[in-house]
Amino acid sequence: MARVFQASAPGKVNLHLGVGAARPDGYHELSTVFMAVDRVETVTLTEQPGVVTTDGGVVAAMNTTFRVEPPTENIDGPGNLAWRAVETAVQAAVAAATADAAGAADAGADPLLRPPAERLPAVRIDVDKTVPVAGGMAGGSADAAAALIAANAYLAHHVEALPHDTLVAIGRSLGADVPFCMMGGIALGTARGDELVSMMGRGEYWFVFVNPRVGLSTGAVFERLDEMRYNSPSLVPRMETGALARALMSGDPREVAAAMHNDLEAAAVSMEPGLKGLADVAVREGGLRAMVSGSGPTLAVLCEDQARAHHVCERLRAHTHSGDHTGDLEIFVARGPVPGAH
Repeated sequence: MARVFQASAPGKVNLHLGVGAARPDGYHELSTVFMAVDRVETVTLTEQPGVVTTDGGVVAAMNTTFRVEPPTENIDGPGNLAWRAVETAVQAAVAAATADAAGAADAGADPLLRPPAERLPAVRIDVDKTVPVAGGMAGGSADAAAALIAANAYLAHHVEALPHDTLVAIGRSLGADVPFCMMGGIALGTARGDELVSMMGRGEYWFVFVNPRVGLSTGAVFERLDEMRYNSPSLVPRMETGALARALMSGDPREVAAAMHNDLEAAAVSMEPGLKGLADVAVREGGLRAMVSGSGPTLAVLCEDQARAHHVCERLRAHTHSGDHTGDLEIFVARGPVPGAH
């Protein structure tokens, strides 16, 4: 029977996103507060006995099942973050095992204690996707985080598991949000958003997420913010997160709502003006605060409790069907904080 290795990782919402100056590496300096929410991505690695890959890697095939609106292009392939995560983890483990074997041979030990890399079985990757694609909720990063955990279980069986710090470093090389999807909970992110410090918080928080299904490129949104700041010097970065940290410790959603902020919101709304109207409707129907999540276009609507979140969700769905908004909206309820990849 083929062995199966499975892991899941959460999407995220940025409760605060302060965007500083552009860095030499092309990224911007960030000060952000992440919260992991219970929309999760599940990655399954299934061994493929007898299958030989043609590129020297271990991934033979990939398939994504979308529980959300699928993209127009096929995302299953070597460029996918989950695929890259598996191959990068395997390469790191094989390199470490090769070095260990060389050292053992020099010491006179049996070099066949571990199977050589060429005998690692191929795998198929299956992704069960519930986080909106290109929605500002780190769906691709969650795929990578889950793939790293699943790949490490595979490696533990065949070679040797990688240390957690190595997995995080691989995640950071794949994308700035991957380390948080591995960590989960609530965290302050600085630098590219990938230097993380866990934050304390009380209670749970209920959100309605509204995805207008219009992809916004993260890079394009950052570029628009730079343009807007050049033309309007009053648009200064808001990097301070102290008020939000205190609000999270209070456990009061109203205090958290009052402290939420996103420097990218103005840029995202300028590129997709309909977001402003949707946010207004969400608050009118009972949301405490409706804010663009990350670079958008998904709106995160913080609500007072679970019952209010479901009420706002139903009202927004009714609003959509009334014809007040053109095009379909993907609307769902999620709560946080939740654990990271496991």
